[in-house]
Amino acid sequence: MPPLPYQLERTVVIRATPETVFRFFTDSARWASWWGAGSTIDAQPGGKVYIRHPNGAETLGEVLSVRHSEQVVFTYGYATGKPLPPGASRVTINLSPDQAGTRLHLLHEFAEAPPRDEHVQGWRFQLSLFSNAVSSEVLADAAATVDAWFGAWMIAGASERDETLANIAAPDVGFRDRFSLLDGLADLTAHIGAAQCFMPGIRLERKGPVRQCQGTVLADWIAVDGDAKERMSGTSVFLFHPDGRIASVTSLSNPPAV
Repeated sequence: MPPLPYQLERTVVIRATPETVFRFFTDSARWASWWGAGSTIDAQPGGKVYIRHPNGAETLGEVLSVRHSEQVVFTYGYATGKPLPPGASRVTINLSPDQAGTRLHLLHEFAEAPPRDEHVQGWRFQLSLFSNAVSSEVLADAAATVDAWFGAWMIAGASERDETLANIAAPDVGFRDRFSLLDGLADLTAHIGAAQCFMPGIRLERKGPVRQCQGTVLADWIAVDGDAKERMSGTSVFLFHPDGRIASVTSLSNPPAV
């Protein structure tokens, strides 16, 4: 390979563990989930890299080195046309633990400046798709977790409520709404018990599907009374830890109907 003096670098933080993130560089189905249907990778030195872009363009490459959950290096070039022939550039992706999950650092090296410049926006876009593909897998059960969260607000027994919340939320989970400024499971479960005393018979229900983007989940909800009459409605914003547990919830209420 000729000297590659022109570099493109980008760093993003993904809300998943390095082990989870790394699987998207070693499994062809996951690889295709962020590149395009039919894309494959053989994640071992000498293994082939194939990318079929949604517009039909094809990228070819060869894996140069792999370090489990830490690094993958491969060549990168196009099967036909410009700006790069196969083997003309090198991609190095490093993964390291981060408080929010995984810090991914991309280095793409080129022999010339013009193709480097043409790939800046491409990688900005592609790594965004990548992060969301990872988040979608980590949060595949987000709807069930959200339902368990809403269900915990109706559990009368403190010990059962504690156990339910401990299974789905981090010990330092935060909760914010117009009446709550809470941090930690002990604070949260005591607050729920008080809410049941002041608002007896109120039940929270998710309304419609959850929406997920980059580790943040939105869930619409309604609060109904014992006669199934809607008393309130709103949207809760769930932020998840890399391990899939709830890190924080901010709940926004809709204005009362006039």
